[in-house]
Amino acid sequence: MIQADLNVILPEIVLAAFAMLALVGAVYTGKDKTAPAIVWATGILMLGLAVWIGTRGTATTVAFNGMFIDDSFARFAKVAILLSAASVLVMSQEYMQRRGILRFEYPLLVALAAVGMMMMVSAGDLMSLYMGLELQSLALYVVASLRRDSLKSTEAGLKYFVLGALSSGLLLYGASLVYGYSGTTLFSGIIQTAVHGEVSLGLLFGLIFLISGLAFKVSAVPFHMWTPDVYEGSPTPVTAFFATAPKVAAMGLFARLMHDAFGAAVSDWSQVIALIAVASMFLGAVAAIGQTDIKRLMAYSSIAHMGFALMGLAAGTELGVQAMLIYMAIYATMNVGTFAFILTMERDGAPVTDIRALNQYARRQPGRALAMLILMFSLAGVPPMLGFFGKFYVLRAAYEAGLGWLAVAGVVASVIGAFYYLRIVYYMYFGEEGHEIEANGSPVLWGFLMASAAVMLLGVINMFGVEGAAAAAAATLVN
Repeated sequence: MIQADLNVILPEIVLAAFAMLALVGAVYTGKDKTAPAIVWATGILMLGLAVWIGTRGTATTVAFNGMFIDDSFARFAKVAILLSAASVLVMSQEYMQRRGILRFEYPLLVALAAVGMMMMVSAGDLMSLYMGLELQSLALYVVASLRRDSLKSTEAGLKYFVLGALSSGLLLYGASLVYGYSGTTLFSGIIQTAVHGEVSLGLLFGLIFLISGLAFKVSAVPFHMWTPDVYEGSPTPVTAFFATAPKVAAMGLFARLMHDAFGAAVSDWSQVIALIAVASMFLGAVAAIGQTDIKRLMAYSSIAHMGFALMGLAAGTELGVQAMLIYMAIYATMNVGTFAFILTMERDGAPVTDIRALNQYARRQPGRALAMLILMFSLAGVPPMLGFFGKFYVLRAAYEAGLGWLAVAGVVASVIGAFYYLRIVYYMYFGEEGHEIEANGSPVLWGFLMASAAVMLLGVINMFGVEGAAAAAAATLVN
């Protein structure tokens, strides 16, 4: 029995064992001198695991008496998580090494965070959910404050830790209420406590606390307050990581919990998530307008984008889950490319994050400027970029689920949000001459920027098969 269970969680075991062995090996050899090799080894291993998980078939298997679920939904999310994490790791190696902040712990903490994320999207029990969430969170608290000599980086780590502890408390309190009123921590047991589609008041209170805890992890309003400061204070490669894999994992966990544990009470949680989605979309769209720091701007952008992803979840349907998965896959790809560009922004070897520094950038670097233009148009949802189709899917899912008002609100928020993306394009092509910034000549960053922009353009043909994979994943979850 244990052998069968271990076979199901083999990818997680491989990644965790690698992280622990590499940690011991680095400590007893060259420590930070081994960091570049560990970064590449971790990235290659994650890529290999993504291919392995993506080709494991379509069967649904359960391990440890239902606490761990390996199905198409989990596999889709895990592939997105691993590819995002591997991309950011490889992108960050040269940047961090040149600034003397590439510690050997960094890739290993990212690997352990990825193990936690993989656990999150496969959770079938409130206890395994919490285990995965905390493993991810503890690793992220440390990498946020990786630049030990920077006050902003230390502040980012501390703020993230304190507010993260608060969200964990909310989540745990909700879990204890759900356990008290349902008598079980298994999702499959909790869903059976709903009688005729109705859940008890105690369970509803527990559900609200669980939603609050998870809303913090996806940086949704009103639990978004940590996001701008943490994005700005963390080293830029760490910010890139925060903006991709953890968001995919948290949205995957959100969908898993809502449908597997509270699928009989869709009408109850749909209203709450719809409200959070509207608040996130509008706050993200409006608050970003006044930002001049590109990392803070991307923080508010992520809040708005999580609102759109939550719109798909609020629909409470199979199409809604499919739309959410497609949206998150596109969002992660756009962010990898955008942060590859941000990592190239520097002057005299020092990183630059002021968007006004991009004035007349297109005159000096036409290729990079064009790629960034494509990514900004995609983030804004301008057709025919792939980002438009991501938004179209979630808007359609909301409308077909009877949430027409939510779809209309999404369109309005998208129009408002387009302003600050187009402002970056305006600066690059029509801005006044000012202090020029240099472009980091890293071929790795150039490659990720161009590949991401190409995906946004060419993906409109068939979405590289993501649409079909997301449909199969959604069908597995919502049955």
